Amino acid sequence: MRKDPNKNRDTAIKPRILFEDNHIIVVNKLTSEIVQGDKTGDKTLGDSVSAYIKTAYNKPGNVFLGVVHRLDRPTSGAVIFAKTGKALSRLNTMFRDNEVKKIYWAVTDAMPPDENGVLEHYLLKNQKQNKSYAQKTAVDGSKLAKLSYTVIKATDRYYLLSIELHTGRHHQIRAQLAAVGCRIKGDLKYGSPRSNPGGGIHLHARSLSFIHPVSKEKIDIIAPTPKDPLWDIFSSSDESFE
Repeated sequence: MRKDPNKNRDTAIKPRILFEDNHIIVVNKLTSEIVQGDKTGDKTLGDSVSAYIKTAYNKPGNVFLGVVHRLDRPTSGAVIFAKTGKALSRLNTMFRDNEVKKIYWAVTDAMPPDENGVLEHYLLKNQKQNKSYAQKTAVDGSKLAKLSYTVIKATDRYYLLSIELHTGRHHQIRAQLAAVGCRIKGDLKYGSPRSNPGGGIHLHARSLSFIHPVSKEKIDIIAPTPKDPLWDIFSSSDESFE
């Protein structure tokens, strides 16, 4: 039976809020959480955020909370929710038009083809397996996926990659890295030889940069990595690569 590394953590929302105002709230997701409901019926991060807002602001009735984007369950990091309909509509448009800069950190067991590069594949989703397959040529039903990466640090066994998404496809980072022989630590679905405690993987939504949908201010969010020996090694040293 695997231990859940989040079991003894404070899973309350308030300590994990990265930004909040009247229109949006950004929360640092744990690897054990799902952003929105699925067939498991488990409590969602959205449920927890709604409960926080209701209690913190003594709101009667139902709380409006819009899901703007999602992270895979085993992935950690920054997630934006909309607190108003105006913010939700505008953020949906911003994500669709790639106006939100998304940087992920991934720990892999192999060096990618170059220290800096761009990966382009066509991803085909297998609904039954809940898995995407990356290939170099388009086939019926596939979608173009593009990301850029930089290797920013390494140990004797692992590599830390900073990844910018240019498209938002199902399991995109996981599938594209696996296709070039770089398996994310703990990601059994995409070829990692062993799981992490609790079932999470070493993929973290590290930062979000965007223009606030209402105030028009520039917003830059950085999400601290989970408390974990390997993440601690990578994030405790020189942070000049932010």
